[in-house]
Amino acid sequence: MNRRLTVTPRQRRILASLFVLLLAAVAFVALDRLTHEVRYADVRQALHALTPARLAAAIGLTAGSYLALTFYDHVALRVIGQSLPWKTAALASFTSYTLSHNLGLGLITGSSARYRVYIAAGLDGPDIARVIGLAGATFWFSVAAVTGLALLSGTPVQLGWLPLTASQTRFAGAGLLVMLLALALILTRRGHPIKILGASIPLPDGPAIVAQLAAGLVDLACASAALFVLIPGAQAGDFPVFVLAWALGIVAALLTHVPGGLGIFEATVLAVLPGGDRTGIFAALIAYRIVYYLAPLALGVMILGWHEARRMRGVSRLLGGLRGMIDSILPLLLGSGAFLAGSMLLLSGALPPVGWRIGALGTLLPLPVIEISHIAATIAGTALLLIAPGLYRRLDGASVLARILLLAGALFSLGKGLDYEEALVCLGMAAVLQVGRGAFNRRTALTAQPIGAGWIVAIALSAAMAGWAGLFAFRHVPYSDALWWRFALRADVPRYLRAMLACAFLLLGFAAWRMLAPAAAPRAPLPRDDEWQVIRRILAIANRTEAMLALTGDKRFILSEAGDAFLMYQVQGASWIVMGDPVGASQSWEELLWRIRDLSHSQQGRLMLYEASPAVLDIAIGLGMQIVKYGEEAVIDLATFTLETPELRSVRKSERGAARAGATFRIVPAAAVPVILAELEAISDEWLALHGGREKGFSLGFFDRTYVQSFDMALVMVGNRPVAFANLWLTENKEEASVDLMRHTADAPRGTMDFLFANLLLWARDQGYARFTLGMVPLSGIEGRRLAPVWSRAAALVFRHGERFYGFRGLRAYKDKFAPRWEPRYLAGPQGVALLQSLRDVAHLIANPHVPPRPLPSTAKAEPGAIMAVPFAEQAA
Repeated sequence: MNRRLTVTPRQRRILASLFVLLLAAVAFVALDRLTHEVRYADVRQALHALTPARLAAAIGLTAGSYLALTFYDHVALRVIGQSLPWKTAALASFTSYTLSHNLGLGLITGSSARYRVYIAAGLDGPDIARVIGLAGATFWFSVAAVTGLALLSGTPVQLGWLPLTASQTRFAGAGLLVMLLALALILTRRGHPIKILGASIPLPDGPAIVAQLAAGLVDLACASAALFVLIPGAQAGDFPVFVLAWALGIVAALLTHVPGGLGIFEATVLAVLPGGDRTGIFAALIAYRIVYYLAPLALGVMILGWHEARRMRGVSRLLGGLRGMIDSILPLLLGSGAFLAGSMLLLSGALPPVGWRIGALGTLLPLPVIEISHIAATIAGTALLLIAPGLYRRLDGASVLARILLLAGALFSLGKGLDYEEALVCLGMAAVLQVGRGAFNRRTALTAQPIGAGWIVAIALSAAMAGWAGLFAFRHVPYSDALWWRFALRADVPRYLRAMLACAFLLLGFAAWRMLAPAAAPRAPLPRDDEWQVIRRILAIANRTEAMLALTGDKRFILSEAGDAFLMYQVQGASWIVMGDPVGASQSWEELLWRIRDLSHSQQGRLMLYEASPAVLDIAIGLGMQIVKYGEEAVIDLATFTLETPELRSVRKSERGAARAGATFRIVPAAAVPVILAELEAISDEWLALHGGREKGFSLGFFDRTYVQSFDMALVMVGNRPVAFANLWLTENKEEASVDLMRHTADAPRGTMDFLFANLLLWARDQGYARFTLGMVPLSGIEGRRLAPVWSRAAALVFRHGERFYGFRGLRAYKDKFAPRWEPRYLAGPQGVALLQSLRDVAHLIANPHVPPRPLPSTAKAEPGAIMAVPFAEQAA
């Protein structure tokens, strides 16, 4: 039997992440061997020896490179026929490349920045994909051209174990340039677009290719020269072989997708360049990473932060109408900035402090404070790495925590070595986050958000880089167990070891916590058409009207094996909440409840049966659940119902008063509801505004057009205008009738709702319905006696004194006017505090209804008086 080996997307992501980490490990090993004879003190001295002129030249060439990069997008936009302003292309290009240069995975990080900018500028997805494709092609075409030109110079090159003579390099360069020329000619003569992965990409013409190549050559020449001018003793004649080493390093970094090419780029450049002053080259590579990679990202974050604060009108005028774009990419940049600040703190904790500073600090602070500050700064940096994905996802909790960690990082940087540069960076980043805090508006628990594979790789590499930097700095110090317990002002190695241990414990603890945390509940798809047919068939035999909640669209379902029953539920946090009793054949209820019990248990979830009836309690006890009374439901037996009783005197009085004010009662069948849907929606909106509330869900219906059109509608009319409505829940076997949404206008006659209920009860009685439910009152009927359980005493206290939060007693008093009998309703859930946690999750579900997109039936807008033409059953008062 042939079996196909399939790999899921999640497995592919894991394998890709492991491959990137493996490549990074190889790169660090190679880098360690290539710098084996390089000493930290010598590198530090070489960095201090960089003259201001060299640094200024590197900064100027970096600016030229990023300026040329903006024309990648500018030309690509012209090729696809989109004439956006250059400043839009510049913003998209700058943010895209600063992110992809530093974080790697350009198709994810850089492309997402482009997408946010261009969507705000009016481009659609396919056009954005075309721009990304053309810009990427421009870059790779230019890299190949620069490599060909460097090889054409005829300088002998040692590519690892593959030596190339002068003639071989010229031949390889000429061959590469000929291939590029042939490709350019083919593209210009092809004329029609090409299709890549289903996307149609127009081809540039001759002038566009020249413009793209010019932008690419200027970009790469400036980028490589920015590193070349930092190398001490570099001669102009060495530039071709240096460009080749730089280009190969860039290609290796991009192909491996290691964030920022960390270690890969440096190892490749050191391996290709001929032997010489490796200390100076390594120092130049460190300075280049700061000048070309980190500084542009920091600059972008600061510019956007200033604009966000609207403190500089000149900057606002310069950026013009790009505020919406900036708001959309700000979390992406601030998340990257926080990640880099954390990496800085981590790297600083791995390196020895400046000599005179630690000596001066020793005169100001006691040694234990310095030791604690060193470890605390490392922990703050590690924590910043872990919450950076939360900033990217706009989580408000991540924004608050990041600001606290940055302030702590600034304080501990001063306390561990008077590192005022790091403190200023942390304070500046915290200020930018404070100014842009409005962009983090997702009220979601930080820990509920997954950390993607790209972030995991970036965090691991940042920690590994800090660890390697410490090993590099202290490689000539002999190791001994006594180092861990040495505490002295000049004990830099022990502090490094303890800081890295704290970092490792924090990362491993976080990883273990995430791995042992409950898994996210699987997303249940909307029922298929055949499943909806089964659900509707079961609804047709339901005895309880609450089964109609299945039609709200905010539930998940489990169908019985026999297809004769279902239960509806939803997952919130770790709570699996079943709404009411299962619906359908009672012999299948136990099967359904055990299935969801097993499913929630496998996901480490808490199961709760919400508003369960006495009929399900025996099964709940068998499931090992705690049973508490939650409230009572008002039920009216219609067979004996009449308004002419002393108990209904107040209802009778209100009903007659509304009738004298011109109120009439009508029933509109579901088939005719679309005609009056616009008027019903206007009443609903007015009612919500009048009560200062918003729609609720889960245990209640809400005004969703698809949902509302599924039911007959009871109306209160004044003349030809509806002033109140209620959608009817009616069982087909006429066991029960009820209402869900009940809404009225502000100018409805006094007593309108009493009028509606009184007439609806009479109509349901005359239609042959056995009972009418007015719904339940939470916490009603719970005894709060001295020896009652804690839950009962607390519930009774809230019922009596909680009117300012919810009208428990008022709701009970209103329903009591109709002289109902009261039936108990229960909660069945976990023991102890977990029950309160589940109740909290229920409250969140009710307060935040979520309906997946679903097609709406076509509706006709009602004209004034259109309701008069709708067929209806009328019951006189």
